[in-house]
Amino acid sequence: MPQSKSIQDESQVIAWLGQFVQHGGPRYMQIADFIERAIDNQQLKTGDRLPSQRRMAELLQVDLTTVTRAYEEAKRRQLLSGLGARGTYATAPKLDLGQMLDLSMNTPPPPANVDLAELLKQGLAQVQRNADDDLLINYHLGGGSLDDRAAGAAWLKPMLGTVTPEQITVCPGAQAALLAFIMSLTRHGDVILAEPAIYPGLRMAAEQLGRRIITVDIDIDGMRPDLLAAALKEYAAPMVYVNPTLQNPTTHTMPTARRQEIAKVIAHSDAYLLEDDPYWLLLDDAPPPLATMIPERVCYIATLAKCLAPGLRTAFVWLQEHELQQRFLTALRSFSLMTPPLTSALTSQWIRNGTATTLLAGIREEASLRQRMAADLLAGRSCSNNQGIHVWLPLPSYWTAQELVQSARNDGLAITPSEIFYNQSNPPHSVRIALGGIRQREQLAAALRRLSHLLARRPETHLRHI
Repeated sequence: MPQSKSIQDESQVIAWLGQFVQHGGPRYMQIADFIERAIDNQQLKTGDRLPSQRRMAELLQVDLTTVTRAYEEAKRRQLLSGLGARGTYATAPKLDLGQMLDLSMNTPPPPANVDLAELLKQGLAQVQRNADDDLLINYHLGGGSLDDRAAGAAWLKPMLGTVTPEQITVCPGAQAALLAFIMSLTRHGDVILAEPAIYPGLRMAAEQLGRRIITVDIDIDGMRPDLLAAALKEYAAPMVYVNPTLQNPTTHTMPTARRQEIAKVIAHSDAYLLEDDPYWLLLDDAPPPLATMIPERVCYIATLAKCLAPGLRTAFVWLQEHELQQRFLTALRSFSLMTPPLTSALTSQWIRNGTATTLLAGIREEASLRQRMAADLLAGRSCSNNQGIHVWLPLPSYWTAQELVQSARNDGLAITPSEIFYNQSNPPHSVRIALGGIRQREQLAAALRRLSHLLARRPETHLRHI
């Protein structure tokens, strides 16, 4: 570590220190975030010496213990290196060049300005204090308690407006809900209509149950209403699947006018529309769900896995029609008797006391930062809309998706090819880049730079034919 660099001028230090955010998490974590952002923005460079802990405490007007914890957290993130009496220095995180950097797992990023580990610790302790231990380890009827359903109704209010707890079913994840809907709405051999790019879990469930997926072509706004009407007539399909907001994988959002046109087509058919909407809360000014336009014919799913944390294993299903809800519950209970009570209790508690909203705000902030990072490092390559937790990346003509996936893997990167999502023989030459699976921003930046460099050069197979 160079020792020639002196302590930064205090005006420079103040320039990169941020302002504490009320309800933004513990102050020591916010200070560590200040340091991480300063390194990301190169306001702090490797080798820059930071003020002593005591002086930093004076600058921030916090106690010394807070700064000590902040410096330790920054060291844990490999952002700082302590050299005893010689001081504390900024350092780029050490990357294991043999480590596989995962850009394939589509999970929310760690929330900005939130100590998630501490929230989890406090939340579980509170659940144990407030709940009957026997209830947390016993069987419960599927669909959730009245308290859990009320929490689900509160969570869905931004999307659907006021709904009753009786219309909510609590499921152990969206995949379970998809499977139960296929079982309750369709029979063996039936057709499910969907756009060309679909969530792979739907295809997997349909294939296991002997259903066929037929694609309906799209235009710039999404599924074409005229082709949907024709397909419904041709195949007598009982179910139509859409993922209309920040679609996985393309990040496309169906505009309001197209949603209204699709709703009209469904209204004049015997089909139900399955609206899989995990990303609605991640999008600014998201269009109203189709469930608000034709509530009697839409089954609405919103999972917490894509906007809070996959480990919560909670999805909320809204159904207006009571008879269909009972069929859905019967199907759900045939393979998944209940959502784990401890998970449900924690989720409901976090929704009631505002912790879930705090987490969501932190994830939105972090996702936005990572989208900007991807836009900078993949300049001119991404066609995404700079919101959400993933990027859709069309490839240069000299790369196929499979070639890039293999070359990326050889280079220590995991990415997802387009063929995973397309129910056709000629998927587009594109890949999905997930931005939340890599915890540290510096590691994500390194992965995106590595991918950008890979895209800039031609594959060996292409060079051999030039």
